[in-house]
Amino acid sequence: MIPIKRTQLLAACAVALGVGVIATSANAQNTGSPQDVSLYPPNAKPGECYAKVLVPAQFNTVSEQVVKREAADKIEIVPAAYEWTEEKVLIKEATEEIKVIPATYKTVEEKIVVEPADKKLVTVEAVYATVTEKVLDEPARVEWKKGRGPIEKIDNSTGDIMCLVEIPASYKTVTKQVLKTPATTKVVDIPPVMKTVKKRVVDSPARVEKVEIPPVYSTIKVKKIVTPAQEKRIKVPAEYQTVSRKEKVSDEHMSWSSVLCETNMGPDIVQRIQSALKTKGYYSGEVDGVVGRGTMAAVERFQRESGMATGGLTMETLKALGVSVQT
Repeated sequence: MIPIKRTQLLAACAVALGVGVIATSANAQNTGSPQDVSLYPPNAKPGECYAKVLVPAQFNTVSEQVVKREAADKIEIVPAAYEWTEEKVLIKEATEEIKVIPATYKTVEEKIVVEPADKKLVTVEAVYATVTEKVLDEPARVEWKKGRGPIEKIDNSTGDIMCLVEIPASYKTVTKQVLKTPATTKVVDIPPVMKTVKKRVVDSPARVEKVEIPPVYSTIKVKKIVTPAQEKRIKVPAEYQTVSRKEKVSDEHMSWSSVLCETNMGPDIVQRIQSALKTKGYYSGEVDGVVGRGTMAAVERFQRESGMATGGLTMETLKALGVSVQT
């Protein structure tokens, strides 16, 4: 037997034989005496140790079908259909610009007065004219002339014939100057003396104009909707799922359970318990066969996580650890 301190085991382990006697006496008498049998384990067997352990609440797993998702309408969006087209878009709006148009000039010729007009008194000389006229050179007269030939003789006795002949006046042409216009004085206008000069003059004056600047457009590719997006409603049935829940069958309570003690402890059993706990990852101390705090803490943690009763080295615990009891 591995040495183990009686104080390190549960109190019931120390009185295992007494429990057996008491249990046997109680069963033998069976007189219905008013003893509190809850103070002792029922159906106790000789050579076994018992202890009150905390039995955890018991639960049953109940499965039921619940609504995972209510029936609903599924809205499916049919996307819009598009096509690429070319479109003329306004980049810059029409504006007005104030434009200053400068004056233009030209060279022109201009007559300027060098000397202003004047007046002066001028003597106008007499004007003579040369005239030709016939003047009497000799006045008309009568003169005796001899007759010519026998026909002009009166008779042969008289001799020469004397004829009183009228001689007409004779004229001659003479040229002379005659006064046509007598000498006079008059006021004469003296015209101004002019000079032609070149000078630069304004052809068109400077002015301000409003210039219309047309809008600027650009042709771009745009995505145009052909068919608008549509909404389609689809009936989606309710969806169910099976869920499991734990339903309490019994509350947590204290109960007598067969435990390991000196009476029923086989050789190396504590070491085997420590090794099993270490294998399962609950114990990290030395496998020394001594039931210390570390060993009992590991046992209790193993019991709690396995859903077993806690409070001692129960036979249920040993079975779960795979440790057999050898008497």
